[in-house]
Amino acid sequence: MPQPRRFSPVISLLTLSSIWDVQFNKQLKGLGLTTRKYGLLAHIQAMPGISFSELARRSQITVQTAHTAVRALVDDGLAMDATSHAGAASDLRVTDKGSAALAEADARLEKLDAAFVDGVPALAGALEGLHERPFGENLQEH
Repeated sequence: MPQPRRFSPVISLLTLSSIWDVQFNKQLKGLGLTTRKYGLLAHIQAMPGISFSELARRSQITVQTAHTAVRALVDDGLAMDATSHAGAASDLRVTDKGSAALAEADARLEKLDAAFVDGVPALAGALEGLHERPFGENLQEH
């Protein structure tokens, strides 16, 4: 008879993350955003003039991926590169349209946050601040 699988907090967190990512993406869809675009746009708004390399570092993606994602934001009118010519340092900024999309996304996110906190207040409390002080940087492949 098969043994029951042991509890894995990592698998549980990944499962919950997937469920809530789907919910957040449903809220963002009408705004022309995805979870990733929302995060990038929020970084750009928080640090006007941010470089591609800093944006990539903060988003934990490659610089090439940051360029591709920002190009999509620029094409959608949500962000702009004030210098946008070869050889010049980038000067990324959020447009008025991008600011409006972020404000609406934040309002929708607030409702999702309230539902999450109502459903699992202890977990919500345990998660507070973890994105600001990450752990596990020294994990090695086994």
